Amino acid sequence: MASISKKARSIDVEQLYDLLLGARTAESVTLHFKDGRVLKGALVFNQFKGTGRLINVDQEMSEDFSVDELRDLKY
Repeated sequence: MASISKKARSIDVEQLYDLLLGARTAESVTLHFKDGRVLKGALVFNQFKGTGRLINVDQEMSEDFSVDELRDLKY
């Protein structure tokens, strides 16, 4: 039962890929991770590997991620 409620809070992988592909031209995106982190920045995404990088120049940080780490994406 716990896996059902956990899945209900996150979108499926196909939806995430669609959002990530659409967000590549966005000036800034907000990534919501399954572990609770929320990060904002510019997005670089490799759809063939299912990985990406979020870059925040103002905070001088970058974060590599894989699609399976994400819960949601806003832009």
